[in-house]
Amino acid sequence: MDATILIGIFGAVVFLVGGFLLEGGHAAALMQKTAAMIVFGGTIGATIASFSMKEIKTIPGLLKIVLTQKLPEPGEVIEKIVELAEISRREGLLQLENRLSDVSDPFLRKGLQLLVDGNDPELVKNTLEVEIYATEERHQTGKHIFEAAGGYAPTMGIIGTVMGLVHVLGQMSTPDKLGPAIAMAFIATLYGVGSANVIWLPIATKLGNLSKKEILIRQLMMEGIISLQAGYNPTLIRDRLSGFLKPKNRKKETRNKEE
Repeated sequence: MDATILIGIFGAVVFLVGGFLLEGGHAAALMQKTAAMIVFGGTIGATIASFSMKEIKTIPGLLKIVLTQKLPEPGEVIEKIVELAEISRREGLLQLENRLSDVSDPFLRKGLQLLVDGNDPELVKNTLEVEIYATEERHQTGKHIFEAAGGYAPTMGIIGTVMGLVHVLGQMSTPDKLGPAIAMAFIATLYGVGSANVIWLPIATKLGNLSKKEILIRQLMMEGIISLQAGYNPTLIRDRLSGFLKPKNRKKETRNKEE
C-alpha cells in the first residue's frame, strides 16, 4: 500500500489546524456543518454534472489505484525481457509461448502473444501503441475528475461565504452577533480553498504521476517486444532498454550485467 497520499493529506491538515491553534484559535470555530454541506455537496454535485455516470463510477477504483497501485521497476522489466530474449535465442521465438504463464503483466503478456502468433512487426507495434494510447486517455479522464473538483471547490467556498454574508446582513439590528456570524461565513471559503489544495488537487497530481510512470513502463515493454521480434541479442536489448532508466540506475544495470 502506498500511504504517501494519506500521510500528505493528514500532515497538511495537522499543520494548518496546528498553526491556527497556536495563534489562539479554537478548533470548534472551524467546524461548521452548513459550510461543509454547501462546499462539499456543491463540489460533488458540480463534478458529477461534468462527467458521465460511467466515468463517475470509476472514482472508487481511482482511489484504490492511488492507495494501492504498485508499478514494476524499469530495471525488473528489463531483466525479464532480457531473460525472454535469452530463451528465444536458445530455443526459438515460439518457445516463449510456454513462458506466458510466468508473465504477470497483461500488457507484456499480450505483446508476447502477438509475437508467438507470428504477426507482422508493424501490426504488433501498432497494436501496442493503440493500447498505450487508450490507457493514457483513460488515465487522463480519471485525473480530470479530481482536477475538476479542485477547480469547483474554491468557487463553492465563495458561494457559501456570500450566502453567509447575506444572512449576516439580515442581522444588522443585532451588532453584537455580526462578528461571529461573519467569521462563520468565511469558514466556507476556508473549506473550499483548503479541500481543493489539500485533497482534490493532490489526488489528481498523484494520478497523473502514476499514469506517466505506467506509460513509461509500457513503452519500455513495447520496445523490448519489438527488439525480441527483430531477433536482437540479449546484450543489445539490455543496452537499448537501459535508455529508459535514470543515469544512476543505468550504472547499476551495467554492473549487474558485468557480474
